[in-house]
Amino acid sequence: MSPLFYNLIIIFGTIIFWIGFAATLAGINPEQGGGAAVLLFFINLFFALTGTIYLISYVIRLKIFGKSALYRNIQVSTRQAGLFAILISSTLWLQSQRLLTWYNVILLILGLTVLEFFFISRQSRARY
Repeated sequence: MSPLFYNLIIIFGTIIFWIGFAATLAGINPEQGGGAAVLLFFINLFFALTGTIYLISYVIRLKIFGKSALYRNIQVSTRQAGLFAILISSTLWLQSQRLLTWYNVILLILGLTVLEFFFISRQSRARY
């Protein structure tokens, strides 16, 4: 898949998920929708954040590194966007359940950091 096609899919999907997120906010009453409404809210938020963070990260990496490491920029931007969206969505879900404490946030950040280090070490082994 070409980088242009991949980025167009991400842009289109991000726009669709932000529209879905706005529709969820405007049209679904969480008290009437129950668990399905809350699940739809967080799924839309997760994918909208992932796409937005990916696009911002990709543009910044493209400005810094140029087109020399294009596929590497795409891979790193996608991975970090997913992890950061997990962090934001998880903390918001914990807050909605009144379970958010500093300990939970620190554990979540440590867990995602360990996962990121795992991906980084796995990539460095694959190169050699």
